[in-house]
Order: sequence, then C-alpha cells, then structure tokens
Amino acid sequence: MAFGLVGCGGSGSVASSEPAADAGSSADAEMSAAPSGSEGAGSAAASDGSGVQVGIVLPTKDEPRWIQDETRFGEILEQAGFTYQVLFSQGSSATEKANVETLVSNGVQVLILCPQDSAAAASTVDYAADNGATVISYDRLITGTDKLDYIVGFDSTSVGVAQGNYLIEQAGDTKGNPLYLYAGATTDENAFLFFEGAWQVLQPKIADGTFVIKNSSEAEALADTPELDRDQMSTILGQITTDWDFEVSKSKAEANLTAASAEDKGDVFILAPNDGTSRSIADVFAIDPDVTSYVITGQDAESASIQYIIDGKQSMTVLKDTRLLSQAAVDMATQILTDGQADTNAVYDNGAAEIPMYQMEVLSVTKDTMQEYIFDSEYYDAADFTGLE
Repeated sequence: MAFGLVGCGGSGSVASSEPAADAGSSADAEMSAAPSGSEGAGSAAASDGSGVQVGIVLPTKDEPRWIQDETRFGEILEQAGFTYQVLFSQGSSATEKANVETLVSNGVQVLILCPQDSAAAASTVDYAADNGATVISYDRLITGTDKLDYIVGFDSTSVGVAQGNYLIEQAGDTKGNPLYLYAGATTDENAFLFFEGAWQVLQPKIADGTFVIKNSSEAEALADTPELDRDQMSTILGQITTDWDFEVSKSKAEANLTAASAEDKGDVFILAPNDGTSRSIADVFAIDPDVTSYVITGQDAESASIQYIIDGKQSMTVLKDTRLLSQAAVDMATQILTDGQADTNAVYDNGAAEIPMYQMEVLSVTKDTMQEYIFDSEYYDAADFTGLE
C-alpha cells in the first residue's frame, strides 16, 4: 500500500455536539425506513421503499464526526440527484448487517460502508456483493473479504506518523519524558494503522531515552523493536485501547495516573488516537496535581477539539477533511453508476485481496496552522469559536 507522510507544525505543551441533520429529498418522494436500533436515518428514495441507488451505513450517531458525514452525504447526494439512504449501526455489527439487509431489500446499487468491526464486516460485504451491490469501504478498512470492490479513505499510517512527529518536535532535545500511549478499538483496522505509524517514528526516540513509556508494560518490553508484527501490536493495543469511547478513555487515564508515581508525571507526552478520546484524557491529566504540563495529540478536527486547542487544552489534531472524503465517495459512486468502475490511486491488501483504493492526505492542525487549514478553508467559521486573537 502506498503512503505519503505528512509533517507537523505547531505549538508547545498545554498547562495543567453538533446536531444531526437528515438528508433531504432527491427523488419522487421522501421515505424514512430505519431498522430497529439504527438510531436514525437520512434518506430520499421512492415512496414504496425501493430504488435506493446509494446506501450509506455509518458506525454511530453518538460522535460529532459521523453526524457531520451524514449531513454532508445528504447535501452532496441530493445535489447529485441520487436516491439514497443513510443508516447508523450504533456500535453493533448485528445492526450494521440489518442495515445492509434493509438497503439490499430496497435495491441498493452502491453501498458505502464504514464498518463497526473491520473483520466482522466481511460477511456483510459478501452478502451485499452477492445481492448485486458494489461495495465501497468508507474511511475505516474492511478486512478478510475479496468481494470488497473499493476503499476510499485517508492514509491511516500517516495519521499516526503526524501524531508521533508532533510529540517528537515538542520534546526537542530533552530526555526521560514520560510517554502515555492510547489507541483506538482493537476491532478497528485503522486503530492498528494509526498506532503503526506513530510507533515508526516514536520507537527510535523511545530507544534513545527521549521518551519513557509509563502505561504499557507490553510496549516497554518491545521498546527496542522498530517494526512490530500484528501479534505484538495486538498485545500493546490490548493494554491501551480506548474502544473509541469517551468513558473508557477517561477511566483508563484515571487508572494510569493512579498507578503512576509523581516521578512518572511532571511534563508528560500523550499519544491519543482521536479527538474524543483526546479531550477525555486531557481533562483527566489536567486536574492531576503532579502533572505540570502535557502535550496531547488528536484526530478528526472536531469543533470541540478546535476550541480545546484554542483554549490550550489540546495540542494538535489531524485533519481528515471529511468534506473531501464524502465528496470522493460520492464521486466514486457516480463513476460506478455511470461507467461501471471508479478511479483509484492506490491499493490496499486487506488480507484476502488487493483492493483498489482512492487515498487522501491528512493535515496537522495546531494553533499555528489553524487559520489556514480550518478557517481559511471554511472547514469551520471562526465566528463559532471563542478566544481567537
């Protein structure tokens, strides 16, 4: 798989939900038919529930990121004139499968699926493909099936590289810096790729004493291993997983700090996998009296984390411009519906086949780059934030 590395810029250490919008109508009449447990759908299709050209299944409606995607998909698909449905799986692979079954029964032609569990989604992909749908894995990777047609997403390894490089830049020439590692869900292939990228750049700095791991005995034991195999990463992630959950992140950070001595704190560095977990973890570290300052990473450029960066509560975030991602997915669907195939620029080996992929780049957002990447690009309106100079 081809990867492009993105550098970081930025600021130093920090001292110690957006509403859902159902998609509009783009066909004869509106419909709203979500299976039990889907927790909502934005849709526009024929009044009899058939004729869905594009179906989108997203993992949860409990995180701002996926609500943003729902809204943007609705806007783009309505403008493109496609019939569509957006369904949510609410963290359940079983609900995800039921959502896809609903879309198949509604005649879906192109399925855009962001899996709850990368491996468990394989059987769902097989079902959709066997029933005539072209399947696109969206943002998160689906593994273990050769019936997946396409992937559209970001260079996941470079996300971790950007996060790791940021921590390295902030550490400078200092040694012995406490390092706390956190990761996403072990059921999410991207969580492994994010951590792989971070480890690639952090490991030499762990080996030379710049950082000292404080919350993972498994990572400590592998500190001299530049390249981790899957089993080794699994053992580490088993200790540091947040499950992409705010409360799990909070409780894990609390447990880590309770177990740590005062000498294990001070000026600390924290690898947090995304913005939701970053805010939860940062809030815990901020109130510990033995934590003098902290540098913490993030991902997704959620509006709440942009405000945290402005306020000095979060150090950076990795921007994966979901406007471009959702547009790329719809462009791919358009090509499939009109030409039978879509343009790609990379391939990814998902364990069963090499899957054509349209891969996108990421950007590191700090106080120094926020104006250019967030406000000048109109990703967010600066008027919606406080404390800007």
